Amino acid sequence: MGRDMQQFSSQKDSNAWVIQTWAAFVLSLSMTTIGIVNLPVSSWVKAFMGMGLTFSVGSTFTLAKTTRDLQESRRLTARIDEAKVEKLLSQHDNIK
Repeated sequence: MGRDMQQFSSQKDSNAWVIQTWAAFVLSLSMTTIGIVNLPVSSWVKAFMGMGLTFSVGSTFTLAKTTRDLQESRRLTARIDEAKVEKLLSQHDNIK
């Protein structure tokens, strides 16, 4: 158990992956913003689309955080359950 938890908790993303994800985020947000600004429509329509983009990005961050929090709570619950089982097994006397 100890070795598995160390391997699991020490898993980190590489610097290249982090840079790639941030670059993709910045690029997609920038290109979408440039597209909205250059649309041949009135300012009200551009503002509406900009607010839609803002709310979409915000709700995406919220969804990602909520999903991560749920996964971490399940992982913690599984670790607690595993510790309880190990304690019960260690207390079990095979001679009786």
